[in-house]
Amino acid sequence: MANQFGQQFENMPNSKAVESTPSDLATAKPTGPQPLIELRNIDKFYGQTKVLDDVSISLKPGVTGLLGPNGAGKSTLIKVILGLVRISGGSGNVMGHDLLSSGREIRNLIGYMPEDDSYIAGMQGIELVRYAACLSGMTNVEGLRRSHEILDYCDVGQERYRNVETYSTGMRQKTKVAQAIVANPPMLIFDEPTSGLDPEAREAMLNRVKTLSVKHGKTVIISTHILKDVQQICDHVIIMANGKVKLSDRLENVHRPSSPNLHLKILGDPLLFQGNLERNGVATLLDDDGNLCVISKDGVLPKAVWTTAMSSKVSIQSVIPSKNSLEAIFREVVGDDARAG
Repeated sequence: MANQFGQQFENMPNSKAVESTPSDLATAKPTGPQPLIELRNIDKFYGQTKVLDDVSISLKPGVTGLLGPNGAGKSTLIKVILGLVRISGGSGNVMGHDLLSSGREIRNLIGYMPEDDSYIAGMQGIELVRYAACLSGMTNVEGLRRSHEILDYCDVGQERYRNVETYSTGMRQKTKVAQAIVANPPMLIFDEPTSGLDPEAREAMLNRVKTLSVKHGKTVIISTHILKDVQQICDHVIIMANGKVKLSDRLENVHRPSSPNLHLKILGDPLLFQGNLERNGVATLLDDDGNLCVISKDGVLPKAVWTTAMSSKVSIQSVIPSKNSLEAIFREVVGDDARAG
């Protein structure tokens, strides 16, 4: 790579497992407000089987979660973005490069972490990452220096001098991330990055991915089946089923309910409180746990709720706005796909 990578590290407070970061990552900036990936009416056939059906997406900087049951078309979509498969119809561009004619240029700008292990047996971790660095155009010396920086960033210690086939699942995942980011690409695609990780390692991985986006301006796509991972770090979500994009929207819009009701957790007699609220013109619903849902048109709690709570000798412990469940939305949009379970 043409740019020189700084020697200094800076602390990473977002994750205990990430202690430092190469200085050039810290200066990376988002490409801009325009969509970085624009796909229009993409079709893909394998023989007579249509695996992508009129797929159109527009992605801007941030972290995007790609969800869908097995066979939904997620892996094929990733291969299309990387220019690894020829599409059967449609058009698109990735970071300003035409999807049909600029596959090599696109791949030079994307760091890819595959779901399956792709190491070379007999190579040490540091050798494997340096190999990826040299494939991007670095010299052996610069690639080695850069690889040590990135493995430090990914919390790989002396294990880097062991053969990769002896690694645990967590260590192999860290090494795959290091390979993906060693060339400092502006876009990253991670396929099941938390697969097989224990809770602590999973949290560290997610924090690392979020940091790459928020602090270092990377655009990240995560293909996963773990809904909690998407809810924790993603800005945008794409749900696929049967080769089609069933939903593509910002996560905050997905969570926004159709009616802005409010849920009250109370301390006191819920039936008495509900009856008094109804008599004061406040419509409510009572769930099995004794919590009240106040039917609201504007998401604002009526003043009558507070005065009624006082007269009913009820204490309101919390007021929580309604929020759609990503799991419920996922099940709804892929409900016709028999593999969704």
